[in-house]
Amino acid sequence: MSPTTAASPAPAPATDAPPKPSPGAKRSLMGSLIDATALLRAASFKEDSYVAAALPASDLRALADLRALLATHPDQISIWGVPLNPPSDAPADERTDVVLLKFLRARDFRVRDAHAMLLRCAAWRAEFRADAVLDEDPGFKDLEGIVAYMHGWDREGHPVCYNAYGVFKDRDMYNRVFGDGDRLSRFLRWRVQIMERGVRALQLRPGGVNAIIQVTDLKDMPKRELRAASNQILSLFQDNYPEMVARKVFVNVPWYFSVLFSMISPFLTERTKSKFVIAREGNVAETLFKFIRPELVPVQYGGLSRASELENGPPKPASEFTIKGGEKVFLEIDGIEAGATITWDLVVGGWELEYGAEYVPAAEGGYTLCVERTRKVPAAAAEPVHNAFTAKEPGKMVLSIDNSGSRKRKVAAYRYFVRKPSA
Repeated sequence: MSPTTAASPAPAPATDAPPKPSPGAKRSLMGSLIDATALLRAASFKEDSYVAAALPASDLRALADLRALLATHPDQISIWGVPLNPPSDAPADERTDVVLLKFLRARDFRVRDAHAMLLRCAAWRAEFRADAVLDEDPGFKDLEGIVAYMHGWDREGHPVCYNAYGVFKDRDMYNRVFGDGDRLSRFLRWRVQIMERGVRALQLRPGGVNAIIQVTDLKDMPKRELRAASNQILSLFQDNYPEMVARKVFVNVPWYFSVLFSMISPFLTERTKSKFVIAREGNVAETLFKFIRPELVPVQYGGLSRASELENGPPKPASEFTIKGGEKVFLEIDGIEAGATITWDLVVGGWELEYGAEYVPAAEGGYTLCVERTRKVPAAAAEPVHNAFTAKEPGKMVLSIDNSGSRKRKVAAYRYFVRKPSA
């Protein structure tokens, strides 16, 4: 059976042109309000500048005062490989002011408080041997890619750190990692190691990328059991990694977290609140895609990126589109030669729709081949669609995404690779 194209976007040639679906049903009022809130949070966020010309005179004076205080120290102080009180005859290092501004901002430009914080941080790094932690093996490699890990970057180039502690709901896993003081200490060293990787990925220069993005998954997180470890990690990072997080995204947020956030929100500064983004369960991909491209979002969060995919460099970009409620979209990949192999990835945030794939020969009267029988994809789908097909004759691949059974708009992304037949 040939695919219906009346409601489909224009055919997608082998250049990944994004589809243009037709309008769909209107959304619920509550869903629209929640999405509008998320968009306002994103729009209100403005990252701090480290360019001297953009700083007010009061900030520049505080920066000069902090430099003067540090110049009185007999010993050279260096944090993250950046000299903070270099000799007067040393060449200027543009990274120095970036680091000093981070400590100043963490203390609202109170110079003496920032100075004290900086000295405590330098002392902690020496005692903790933080500069050597990247070369260690604390013994938690099996937690990487699961509990805490750096993976990709956002649309503005910030490295992204993912955190998910739901695995510790399992009592045996919890005891193996936090069973005694020594294990907790090793876990903290491992968590610092992950943070140091993120810092090493920063440019720490005016106009550069100077902070990371943190994505924290609250699904199945055992709150009471992890309280001690969470408090230590939070305190350690607040004291020793000032202004290193540009945005904090919480995903799979339970209802009570939203209530708690609304209660503490009046006590947070607007600057702090502007960094927070909260995504309910079922709205994870739509939220993350606003900040991170789909090919860089891990598959467990509705993206296309698998654990080892970034080892060989940046992945092929995906084409992004939306499927409105009550809409059926066809993605047509045209111009496929005989003998060519096409591989495709497709993901839809929240799924709960039907998907299928057909190959339509170019020759008139050719028989359409069912490549993937139309099936219902559940909301809990953990992996994107990944498939390949070798064509025996010229034609096009048609992917169908049927959201006609839902009133909810959904974000989606796809990409494909065509390997032409060998001579």
